[in-house]
Parts: sequence; C-alpha cells; structure tokens
Amino acid sequence: MISVLLPSIFSIVDKLIPDKEAQAKAKLELLTLSQKGELKELEAVVSIVNAEAKSEHWVVAAWRPITMLVFVAIIANNYLLYPYLSLFWSNAPLLTLPSDLWGLLKIGLGGYVVGRSVEKATEAYRRKG
Repeated sequence: MISVLLPSIFSIVDKLIPDKEAQAKAKLELLTLSQKGELKELEAVVSIVNAEAKSEHWVVAAWRPITMLVFVAIIANNYLLYPYLSLFWSNAPLLTLPSDLWGLLKIGLGGYVVGRSVEKATEAYRRKG
C-alpha cells in the first residue's frame, strides 16, 4: 500500500523541505524505509486518523482539528496580537507554549496532512482502477 502513497508523500516532502538536496535525501530515506517495511507504523497512524475522521461521534471526529485550532489561536495570539497589544497595554496576554507541545503540534499536523493526502491518493487510485 505504501508504494501507492509514495508520490503523495514525495510531494509533501517537496512542500515542506525547500532545499533540493535535503529533499532528495529525505525521499531516498523514505524509499529505503518502504523497502524495509518500516513504514507499517505510518500506515497504522494514517488508518487511525482516517477512522477518527470518519467516526459518527463528533468528539472522536473533531478532537484533532479542535486541538490544532487551539494551537493556532495560541500562535496567533503570541505572534500577531501580542506584539501590537503590548505596545499599548503593559499586561497584554502572552501565552506560553511548552516545547513538548510544539512536538505534539508537529505530530498532529503531520498526521492530519499525511492522512488527508493518503485519503486523496486512495480515492484517486480507486477511480483509476
């Protein structure tokens, strides 16, 4: 299954990594991992994300997007609102985001992006077949 997804994953790599040499290295590493069968964990994560997104219970289907929206609100506050508010208000709220949450944000966003890419690639593959 992962070999069908590699073109989509490669396009994500192209968007996320601007350096051409780093892109090639990342793609080679993905190919190596796919040949070794070590991407089974990624497939499991993608299937979990897809199952959650298709859930009939709104909490199960919406917890990842809600979490990402909270992160977006914190980032918007700290990098868009706070700089301007602090010019006029000495007690402007600056929300601290622990470094562990940045890692969670990367994982959550990556899971969502990969999940959506896999879903789209699977739909395209089914339409061709």
